[in-house]
Amino acid sequence: MTPRTLYRRIAVAEVVTWALLLVGMVLKYVTKTTELGVKVFGLAHGVVFIAYCLVTVLLWVNQRWTVREGLLGLLSAVPPFLTVWWERRLERRGRLDGGWRLRRGGDTPTNPAERVVATLLARPLVAVGVGLLAVVALTGVALLVGPPVSNQG
Repeated sequence: MTPRTLYRRIAVAEVVTWALLLVGMVLKYVTKTTELGVKVFGLAHGVVFIAYCLVTVLLWVNQRWTVREGLLGLLSAVPPFLTVWWERRLERRGRLDGGWRLRRGGDTPTNPAERVVATLLARPLVAVGVGLLAVVALTGVALLVGPPVSNQG
């Protein structure tokens, strides 16, 4: 899977889970019929949000994005539906072109972040496992911290 394909898929997944969460919020706060949508879709969105952020950091390093591009990529996950717009903007500017720069036989890593990415790319199954473990761990932390908005009011 190319960086472009990975980023497109995770950006679309983030948009879909945002839409589902918004549907859940309408059911909870507007129709007052059920909280189930917010519970289920909120968790799904949180998991995909974390995965999107991790993939953004991975591509930030691999594609040599600027600090501005990396931060805007991360921030694009906050407002609803912005991740696909951001991915398309990067695509139009050629910032998703090419394969995995730091793969085995590719560019030599020049800093600690690149060494981590190169190590992960050298072992794709390990990379997937590390990614899943990171998503689960960060989701657990988020669940312990609690929702971003207080239930008081």
